[in-house]
Amino acid sequence: MSIELRHLRCFLAIAEESSLTRAAARLHLTQPAVSRNLVALEKHLGVRLAERSTHHLALTAEGRAFRERAAAAVAAFDDALDAGRLRRRPLRLGHAWSAFGPYTTPLLRRWEREHPETPLELLRIDDRTAGLIRGEVDAALLRGPAVLGTPGLVTELLFTEPRVAAVPADGPLAARPTLTLADLASQRILVNTVSGTTTPSLWPPEAGPVTTVTVANTDDWLTGIAAGRGVGVSSASTADMHPHPGVAYRPLPDAPPLQVFLAWREGAAHPATQDLATLAWQLATGT
Repeated sequence: MSIELRHLRCFLAIAEESSLTRAAARLHLTQPAVSRNLVALEKHLGVRLAERSTHHLALTAEGRAFRERAAAAVAAFDDALDAGRLRRRPLRLGHAWSAFGPYTTPLLRRWEREHPETPLELLRIDDRTAGLIRGEVDAALLRGPAVLGTPGLVTELLFTEPRVAAVPADGPLAARPTLTLADLASQRILVNTVSGTTTPSLWPPEAGPVTTVTVANTDDWLTGIAAGRGVGVSSASTADMHPHPGVAYRPLPDAPPLQVFLAWREGAAHPATQDLATLAWQLATGT
């Protein structure tokens, strides 16, 4: 026979009451019905879950182990049907390096004010999709056109932002008010291969950088530039989110702007995802 949720609820009542009679009263069932549910569950599992006699009932070792699993299964089922509880579950928002740029603090403050029932957790994860594909977050702020080709993701364009050059603060390039891609081509370019958006393809084929140095995260990228190991290119939001005493950010007007997306997994969106998308778009557009 197939095992249903009622068998698990019945077993949990037996485990908590340590009595078929009391479990039956609690569930508004007859004692024979409770006993039949327990026998059916034991037969399905192939183990004895409780030792019982006329005046005694106690879970076996297998019964105690199964009790934890049954409780978790029932709780998961109840949570799945409780829309209010789902909405109260924290909305985990991932980003790889620059979050929502200058709109980050306004986003967090307005969300807390307008959606207090759903905590918003901002998580930095050094990954191309900020942990979204791996299921570590519910939604993510992502940059660059590469995310558009990621299978299973729904993306919504929020805004575009200019790129900036990141150079050693004590170097000659920092003395200039603006820079060009050609100014950087003769330098070593630090490239974040894990979560960054800058690659040698940003430059024309005949005028690309001579050498590149790869790093795995934003912290190493900043440290390398401050130490004079090379220069970098990033979004303007990086200057807002990652100021560094050893790094100077300068406008890079001839570099194509970066698109900023809100992304989530198709068919697995948090109930409050669309509210987040609406608020993010309002902040980005000033509406």
